[in-house]
Amino acid sequence: MIRSEILKEIAPILRDQLVVCNIGIPSQELHAIDDQPSNFYMLGTMGLASSIGLGLALAQPKPVIVIDGDGSVLTNLGTLPTIANNVADNFILMIIDNGSYGSTGDQPTYTGRKTSLAEMARGAGCENVVEVVDKDTGPALETALASGKMTVMVVKCDSGNAKMPVITMDPVVIRDRFMKAVAS
Repeated sequence: MIRSEILKEIAPILRDQLVVCNIGIPSQELHAIDDQPSNFYMLGTMGLASSIGLGLALAQPKPVIVIDGDGSVLTNLGTLPTIANNVADNFILMIIDNGSYGSTGDQPTYTGRKTSLAEMARGAGCENVVEVVDKDTGPALETALASGKMTVMVVKCDSGNAKMPVITMDPVVIRDRFMKAVAS
């Protein structure tokens, strides 16, 4: 499976959850598959979806799911010890690990070789880390939501992007409707 197929499968689980989605193509895919006001689409700032999601989880009680990528997490490894040392039991970091920088041309990342983001998260001090294969993402996400514990999920999948249109919604509109979803 590629990332867009995973997103199609988990869209019903994500609906009505607060979701912060990684930059570029992942946001375009989620937007095209199931646009929701409760989805915050990152249109820039590679590597910061996890940080923004953690801050949101710490600031309010609703569950927050971050859909991030291996390439983005690798560009901001400082996020893993920050997450480990600021536990928010309403926070789920789902790293879709396709072994590539998908939004910039599918250049390989080191997670397709020796580097394990699950082991890095554990080494940073994250206590609830699960590694799953693409087809098991939905059940693993439901388990994480039901647990009420901060969870880092590393979802291993194939590299590849679906052809999706760019998000034409103004970033201010994305922000404002998301803020309303957070407050409701």
